[in-house]
Amino acid sequence: MLNRNLLQTIQNDLEKMPVLVLFGPRQVGKTTMAKELAASNPEAYVYLDMELPSDRVKLSDMELFLTPLANKTVVIDEVQLLPELFPVLRSLIDKERRPGRFLLLGSASPDLLQQSAESLAGRVRYREVFPLTLDEAGGAKVQIELWFRGGFPNAFMAESQQDAMDWQADFVRTYATRDMVMLGLPMPATQIERLLQMLAHMHGQLVNYSQLARSLGVSQPTITNAMQYLEQAMLIRTLKPWHNNMGKRLVKTPKVYIRDTGMLHYLLGLNTYQQLLGHPQAGNSWEGFVIQQILAVLPRQFQPFFYRTSGGSELNLLLVKGNTADYALEIKLSTAPQLTRGNSEAVLNLQPLQCGVIAPVSGSFSIKGKWVVYGVEDFLKQIKCSK
Repeated sequence: MLNRNLLQTIQNDLEKMPVLVLFGPRQVGKTTMAKELAASNPEAYVYLDMELPSDRVKLSDMELFLTPLANKTVVIDEVQLLPELFPVLRSLIDKERRPGRFLLLGSASPDLLQQSAESLAGRVRYREVFPLTLDEAGGAKVQIELWFRGGFPNAFMAESQQDAMDWQADFVRTYATRDMVMLGLPMPATQIERLLQMLAHMHGQLVNYSQLARSLGVSQPTITNAMQYLEQAMLIRTLKPWHNNMGKRLVKTPKVYIRDTGMLHYLLGLNTYQQLLGHPQAGNSWEGFVIQQILAVLPRQFQPFFYRTSGGSELNLLLVKGNTADYALEIKLSTAPQLTRGNSEAVLNLQPLQCGVIAPVSGSFSIKGKWVVYGVEDFLKQIKCSK
């Protein structure tokens, strides 16, 4: 299941920049897209996988191997395993600068690939590859399945729900036992899995670092460090609270989400959609699903926040451009969503340009004041067209 729009974007980027970095969690489709590009013109691409010893040996003398390939696009997969590569790439590019020299694929965020930011400034562009979006998966008709199974292609397209759960179990175990260690997280695999399970029960809520530390029997700085690594591996997301000089007593603690709801439901032990609907985390799971779908298509000029005051005013998601709240959004798991007093007070405080409720409905319709209820697909179409 290939994202043709992203593939075209990648091709366009390679025509403009010497280096393009595609980053995203494992199994999200980065390698598939790179190989699709290479298959379209095999003579123009060279593919190297840093998890293969035979390919790593080729780069034992990086300059010697890469210099003769100046007229090709060199694809280097799992580049986070070879951080010493980045200064060499800078030197090669400065000797012969042309678009599309290197396509780098990484299972870590640019923050963790600090070498690329430091060594390739002005020479590199980043593109995040997300799990499947609603549009890529098939639209509203598969919304429930995408919410429950999540957006990793192997889980979403599994033949059975048990196969999907087995894939999630293997995925989490691989990250805990191997990938997080390679990324530099100094924590035993059993603690990483236990932390992910606790974060699943905290999904959509304010992070309680001290509670997590007590439950795991470690220090609070250890938890903070581990969560930074999990976020940089794109397994979790911390959504920051909106701050300005309004004079209100604003909550300053971030909220935490397991990025992929299929992974969330595996960590919660939910085997069926009916179990999900009866679980206390059902509403928060829907909230996380909607936020992930929105952020996967959000234009770059917007920044996401949530809003909450100590007095009870709150909104699930603010989409801010500059210092203006363009969209104030509530996310409700109800076909007849009701707004709270806290929602109305937040809108009075913020004076956003548009107010929306994202719910499991079809189409869109107005309710009280300037609020509009949207189905997920309808809101995604609107936000993708926002300037």
